Amino acid sequence: MFEVKVPQVGESITEATISQWLVKEGDQISAGDILLELETDKVNMEVTAEASGVVSKIIRQTGDNVKVGEVVAQITAGGAAAPAPQAEPAKESAPAAQPEAVKAAPAAEPVKQAPAASEASVVNASPSARKLAREKGIDLNQALGRVGAGDIAAVSNAAPAAPAQPAAVQAQAPVQDDPTVERVKMSRRRQTIAKRLVEAQHTAAMLTTFNEVDMTAIMDVRKRRKQSFADKHDVGLGFMSFFTKAVIGALKQFPLLNAQIEGDEILMHKRYDIGIAVSAKEGLVVPVVRDAERLSFAAIEKEISGLAQKARANTLALSDLQGGTFTITNGGIFGSLMSTPILNAPQVGILGMHKIQLRPIAIDNERMENRPMMYIALSYDHRIVDGSEAVRFLVTVKELLEDPESLLLEG
Repeated sequence: MFEVKVPQVGESITEATISQWLVKEGDQISAGDILLELETDKVNMEVTAEASGVVSKIIRQTGDNVKVGEVVAQITAGGAAAPAPQAEPAKESAPAAQPEAVKAAPAAEPVKQAPAASEASVVNASPSARKLAREKGIDLNQALGRVGAGDIAAVSNAAPAAPAQPAAVQAQAPVQDDPTVERVKMSRRRQTIAKRLVEAQHTAAMLTTFNEVDMTAIMDVRKRRKQSFADKHDVGLGFMSFFTKAVIGALKQFPLLNAQIEGDEILMHKRYDIGIAVSAKEGLVVPVVRDAERLSFAAIEKEISGLAQKARANTLALSDLQGGTFTITNGGIFGSLMSTPILNAPQVGILGMHKIQLRPIAIDNERMENRPMMYIALSYDHRIVDGSEAVRFLVTVKELLEDPESLLLEG
């Protein structure tokens, strides 16, 4: 017999959540078969069998939080599954729960005492109620009748227990099983995203500055070069490569936006690892384009495309997400006209792209033209980046984008 343990994922990850079992007790499996899927704070991963055999026991269930190294199942090599334990017959002396037990008593009568642990009231608790009760530390022996997860949630959210009241008074409590409300547990990744974003706002002195970019020149280049670029490099010429190059050019002029704070020191990065925010089913992730300053337009587009596909397929590795020095996020693909992006800590700068929209622009004192314009936003940590630096950084990005040929020199 051998044990299935939660593998080591990364130095910063100590626990995970079982998102799905792909086998059940009694299944015959072969070495290399996928047994279960784990969800961690950053990535999802599969756990495979190290040897052939039979799944004799599943110890931890879907939805359970497990520690790295914890045993979650047992495999019997070449054997049969252990027989399921037989339920003991109910004692004749133990009375079954009666429907009348849950009826409201007259106001003058006290609530009946809860049945003992051996009675059917506890046996009649649903599996989801049992699991939630364990997590909340609630004693099911105090329950009466059929117990559901909604009942446990109501107890865990309630104020400290008051002295027993007549059943008629208890009946006035709000109905917990509201059919118009669905209770959904946050995924581990969503919990981590929420925690990190709140921490960023509480830790950094975050400000946002705005500008707008005339996208005429870039759209002209893409129109003229798009097909030949795709034929030669087997990848589309998108906007992200232009913005990545422009950001790198501006970071070289304003290096504090490519830094981070560690205690009372500033770490100045000499590399340009640009995070590209990607919206995936399980939540926002920010895979990193490494050494982006060394990459061509085509190489950047291929890297971003590959990382986005991995993000949506939940196949990103931890190495794909670690070590970014600056982040770009594009809310424009969803129609956002303007936003204030939140820092991706410990980074001190993030550039927000937005929707391209035709707007009338003054060409000179007498002429107006409709131009494809994009608002851009830079959120920055004012603890080490002054407002003047942030504004000039954004102006530099704007100027590089409006003159795409300069990106070949500055980017």
